[in-house]
Amino acid sequence: MKRLMSAVLFTAVAIVGITVSVAATVDSDLATLRKAPLNKEPAPPPMSKTLNTDIIPARSYPMQPPLIPHKIDNYQVDIKANKCMSCHARSRVADTQATMISVTHFMDRDGNFLAELSPRRYFCQQCHVTQSDAKLLVDTDFTDLDSLIGQEP
Repeated sequence: MKRLMSAVLFTAVAIVGITVSVAATVDSDLATLRKAPLNKEPAPPPMSKTLNTDIIPARSYPMQPPLIPHKIDNYQVDIKANKCMSCHARSRVADTQATMISVTHFMDRDGNFLAELSPRRYFCQQCHVTQSDAKLLVDTDFTDLDSLIGQEP
C-alpha cells in the first residue's frame, strides 16, 4: 500500500511539474514559425497564389518529379476520373501540346509495361505539385545539383 501511495504521489508531483514548466514555456517568447504564443490562436496568413505560368520549372535534383506549371483547382483525380489525363495522356498530347506522362507511369512494380496507366501512378499529386508565390518560412542555402557540380572544390 505504501508503494502504491508513493507512486501516486510521485505521479501527481510529476504532472504538476510538467504543467508548471509548460505554463512557463507558453508565457516566454518562443522563436516559432507561429509567431504567437502557444496558448493563442493567431490569425492565419493569407493564402499564397498558385503560379499559372505554363513554363516548366527546372528540376533541382535528378529524378525529381516534374512540377505542375499551372493551376489545378477543381481537377478531379479519383477512382472514377483523372482530369490530368485529358491533356497528358498519350492520345491527347498532339491536340493539347502538353507534356506526355513518362513511360514509367505505364510500368508495374516488376518493370512490366502495361497498356494503360499503372494504378501505382494514377494519383498524380502524390508526386507532382503546383508552385506558389509563398515566402520561405525559414532561410535555406539549398543549391541545386548542377550548381554544385559547377563549383570548384
